[in-house]
Amino acid sequence: MKIKNLIPVLIISFTVSSVFIACGPSAEEKAMAEQHMKDSIAAAEKAKADSIIAEQQMAMQAAAQATSDSLAAIKATEDSLAAIVANKPKPKPKPKAEPKPDVPKVGSKKPGAK
Repeated sequence: MKIKNLIPVLIISFTVSSVFIACGPSAEEKAMAEQHMKDSIAAAEKAKADSIIAEQQMAMQAAAQATSDSLAAIKATEDSLAAIVANKPKPKPKPKAEPKPDVPKVGSKKPGAK
């Protein structure tokens, strides 16, 4: 290649490469993009942590509600048993048996028996 042909090729390649470099993001834009990505990651991690905490609180509330429901059921059972015991009729005293006189029974023997 001759030098006369080489110079325009170099000028064109330099121009094309400078256009690519000039059209790219500046250092300030790159820093802003990096900061935006870091902020997005931090926001996602915070949202995840918040959802985990909210889920744990809901589980604790559900456990507390289940415990109070169980205690209420036990109290209701005890109350119903106490009501049954309170309303149970008292047994009537047995009447005293009068002593039977020693009177022989008439006609209790079969005919022909001694």
